[in-house]
Amino acid sequence: MGIEQALMPSPEAWLARERPDEPVFFFCPRRLGEVATRFLDGFPGLVSYAVKANPLPELIDGVWRAGVRVFDVASPAEMALVRAQCPGAVLHYHNPVRSQAEIIAGLEHRCVSWSVDRMRELEKLAALPAGTEIAVRLKLPVAGAAYDFGAKFGAGPADAVALLRRVVEMGLTPSLTFHPGTQCRGAAPWERYIHAAAEVALEAGVTLHRLNVGGGFPSDRGEGHPDLETIFATIARSARDAFETPPALVCEPGRGLCAEALMLALRVKAVEADALFVNDGIYGGLAEWRDLGAMGRVRVIDPSGRLRAGPAQARIVFGPTCDSLDRLPEPMPLPATIAEGDFLICEGMGAYSRALVTGFNGYGARRVVPMSEAF
Repeated sequence: MGIEQALMPSPEAWLARERPDEPVFFFCPRRLGEVATRFLDGFPGLVSYAVKANPLPELIDGVWRAGVRVFDVASPAEMALVRAQCPGAVLHYHNPVRSQAEIIAGLEHRCVSWSVDRMRELEKLAALPAGTEIAVRLKLPVAGAAYDFGAKFGAGPADAVALLRRVVEMGLTPSLTFHPGTQCRGAAPWERYIHAAAEVALEAGVTLHRLNVGGGFPSDRGEGHPDLETIFATIARSARDAFETPPALVCEPGRGLCAEALMLALRVKAVEADALFVNDGIYGGLAEWRDLGAMGRVRVIDPSGRLRAGPAQARIVFGPTCDSLDRLPEPMPLPATIAEGDFLICEGMGAYSRALVTGFNGYGARRVVPMSEAF
């Protein structure tokens, strides 16, 4: 379902008026623009948006309107989506494993940068136009993320050296890329990766065209306002320290860019002494809560829009499906006075929530209501 057209001043006002029985996302373009501006003004290089984090067409359009011109895509469907919304966009195809049909699609959609992490996948790209950028994906055992991205993709330093040398032999343009992992609250993972990237390039005897420092930029899940500016400054300083001549820098934020753009409202279906049933769960907008923990930025309102206050009580939170796995892994502290028909308003829900909705058992948050620019 597409986004609705009528702008509302706040989620509380809309919920009190409509009292929906289905979960609802609220889209705030102003918040999206503010975060995009932080990246564009603060990051010392090119900013691309990782479409996988939230492929909502209106969000893609909002990122474009904010000034982002490069999009990191992982599939032909994402390429088509961005081309439909932003025909002039630059596409980076950074899913390192591709079928032959996907390679053809990447060529048809004029992708200008491609990533690889193994020799067999690099050889598949022999037909790319001469000079096309190939970003070899490096992986390291670096701590500091909510979970590691190196278990599936990435080449160790020795393999990355071999891949860079082969890129040059093939007449393609060598770059390096890495992903420090999701939700990195500190800058240390980027610092470690950048120095390792310099060592790999030196050993390979290759001058890097660009260094893509990936995503991993944090959003506020209740831990406090993320210090993106310190991360940006660390990235810039590390590149100057690690390289004799620093390559151009690229980043590809997903979560860190889009999380603030959406809120999610859930309705309480039933309340028990030690449990709560709501109308969405881990098969819908709360999919990430199973792995990253519950969002700390949650408030509860009654059906008339008034805030529920008072002492908190920890309750198990169950989703609406018939699967007993549809529950949050830890009890969630919520007002003890919470009642059936109340709403939970969850902030910072723009990353992955809508992208991971399955529709299992007929449930899953799909409705999107826009908030006014004044909110």
